Amino acid sequence: MEQTRRDFVKTAAIGVGATMLGGNPLAQAAEDKRPRSNQGKIFKADKGGGIGANENEMIAKLEYYQSLGFDGLEGASPGIPDLDALNRAMKKSGMPVHGVVDMVHWKQRLSDPDPAVREIGRAALEQAVLDSKAIGGTTVLLVPGRVSGENETHDDVWKRSIVEVRKVIPVAKREKIKILVENVWNGFCETPEQFRDYIDEIDSEWVGVYFDIGNVRKFGKPEDWIRMLGPRIGKLDVKDWGVENGFCRLGEGDVDWPAVREALAEINYTGWATREGRDNSLEDTANQMDILLDL
Repeated sequence: MEQTRRDFVKTAAIGVGATMLGGNPLAQAAEDKRPRSNQGKIFKADKGGGIGANENEMIAKLEYYQSLGFDGLEGASPGIPDLDALNRAMKKSGMPVHGVVDMVHWKQRLSDPDPAVREIGRAALEQAVLDSKAIGGTTVLLVPGRVSGENETHDDVWKRSIVEVRKVIPVAKREKIKILVENVWNGFCETPEQFRDYIDEIDSEWVGVYFDIGNVRKFGKPEDWIRMLGPRIGKLDVKDWGVENGFCRLGEGDVDWPAVREALAEINYTGWATREGRDNSLEDTANQMDILLDL
């Protein structure tokens, strides 16, 4: 009988899991039928960027990811060339784009010493909120600034970015789009207590955390951050990182994935988990996410 692509991927996943667990494929196949703890709770996605240049390309891309077992993609603002075409492609494929990444936040930062630059960043964040709404998304991923020197200190990033984010909250509330701040290597909030206090000072139900599992491993244990941030976490970026190999294939860094799963269960996390980065292939990414997050 001809094997479908989805069947092939499922069989490959069983083989990979069996190798990792030291079992045989038949035993792993039986084990694979057990209920996964995060099925229906955590939804698997990948960074999709512009998704495609036109409707046909978008449909093809969405359907390809769907065939690998992904539940959705994440887009970019700016970056999606035709929002209407993407809406049609999502409807035809049945595959959602769950939100967008603010692509302006690194260059025109909300923490920049120049007020004119901060205004560009603020306008871009507002547009990203509108773009996310236009495609049926729920969030915008934001990096709030970068510690770059005496004119852009940790205190500057904290104070300046909060002022600018608060200006966009009325739009986020109106459109029902959450602004989620990501933890990155920008010299800002490198402890979970600092990150918690930063979000709490903004004090809005429309601003939360886009928690990057791999980014934080350089500074501490992701499971500790997850417990500290708790319900502030709105979505997850999925990466692995190790002292010896840096950002790497999922499962090959220093992230303790069972401990991460335990912490996510403790805070009753449910929502999107989006892979940022590349593994051996997209099929490999799908398989590794299933294994490591118990999807």
